[in-house]
Amino acid sequence: MSTVTVPAVTEASFTRDVVEASATRPVVVDFWAPWCGPCRQLSPLLEQMAQRFAGDVAVVKLNVDEAPRLAQQFRVQGIPSVKAFRDGRVVNEFVGLQPAPAIEQFFAALAPSTADRLVTRAAAEPERAEALLAEALDAEPAHPGALIALARLRRDQGSLDEARALLARASEHDEAQRLLAELRLADNGDGSDLDALAAHADRSPQERVAYGRALVAAGRHDEAADVLLDAVTVPETRDEARTLLLDLFRVLGDQHDITRRTRPRLASALFA
Repeated sequence: MSTVTVPAVTEASFTRDVVEASATRPVVVDFWAPWCGPCRQLSPLLEQMAQRFAGDVAVVKLNVDEAPRLAQQFRVQGIPSVKAFRDGRVVNEFVGLQPAPAIEQFFAALAPSTADRLVTRAAAEPERAEALLAEALDAEPAHPGALIALARLRRDQGSLDEARALLARASEHDEAQRLLAELRLADNGDGSDLDALAAHADRSPQERVAYGRALVAAGRHDEAADVLLDAVTVPETRDEARTLLLDLFRVLGDQHDITRRTRPRLASALFA
């Protein structure tokens, strides 16, 4: 079998070439060093796997002598150390030189399943997406990608209860949690009664939360965050306001300015 050269990554390129790249397909990282004899023995086996699983699994190598910070971050205590990344996280690994059948099994477990391939086809063939996703769930009823993709379709069709039920079956996944939060926030209405709620917002804590909900629905997230933070300081509305803020954080994402600015203030308000 012909082999391919496994490309090297560095500390500078690791986020792009491993963490971000693993969102679209698994990335196997060979943590190695030039002085390591078993590393040199493992290298041709990994090259063979890179060739065999080309397109399904990416393979890269990282010289631990040149990247000690990453070696420490990923707890590399012996080399060769091989770690498989998916969605930015280590999902499988082995340490030391392994026999060829074990390495092949390691890669085979990472390669796309029948359901994986059907979900990919559904994204490329929107006119057949519903049928392809149903077929994927027949093959693998708990497949998170199929559940989440079908939930999006149901949401767009207005079948919100069915969308929620599908997302609940994949609730351990961040994207399912984000979409569930999005659906909960959508229950707040369209923000059309904002002026009336603003006029009554200071009459009671409950009406202040209602005003915060309306601000969220109107897309005025910065103002909503301030209003809901105030509600968190009141015992009778603390839990409701906290839940709304956490849902807002999930929808906006951890790197959004509002999330980054408001999350520490929420922690301070909760533990003051």
